[in-house]
Amino acid sequence: MMNFVYLLITPIILLNCAGNSEEEPTKEKYKKMQIESTAFKNEENIPVKYTCDGEDMSPEIVWKEVPEGVKSLALICDDPDAPFKTWIHWVIYNIPSAAGKLTEGIKPVKTLENGTNQGINDFGNIGYGGPCPPRGKPHHYHFKLYGLDIKIKAEEGITKKELLKKMEGHIIAKGELVGLYKRK
Repeated sequence: MMNFVYLLITPIILLNCAGNSEEEPTKEKYKKMQIESTAFKNEENIPVKYTCDGEDMSPEIVWKEVPEGVKSLALICDDPDAPFKTWIHWVIYNIPSAAGKLTEGIKPVKTLENGTNQGINDFGNIGYGGPCPPRGKPHHYHFKLYGLDIKIKAEEGITKKELLKKMEGHIIAKGELVGLYKRK
């Protein structure tokens, strides 16, 4: 009987220990960067303009305190409150560290004029896809900014999972901004 239980439990333990490559890297030694938006404050509501109920345009995102050695930035926006899985709203990378901001209303193109690249969101589109939660409780939208010691080499239109894999071992600094949105 003991061997039977062991055979049943072992695969479950192995699956749980294998890790999820979609999980954000967690390392306490990252330097901190300040990230904010001119559209909303941390832990406050995202205006309708930046959601599927409005113009569905990306908000302006600004950052400060980029540490020395950062060669590019990457930003991932996701909603861990979404049903069934964390929903990816924006994957954008190879942002020049000196840019200081992402302007409002970035076009849904794979490569911007300054060399910044955008990946695929969970709506199946390139670029930003604004909050569009089911009715009910407010959802939390995490805008996570990563300072990298490399410029990412990847096919255009990568996913969050692919970007996280490319960033492994190259994150110097991190900052996070959280916005809320609830549909009426």
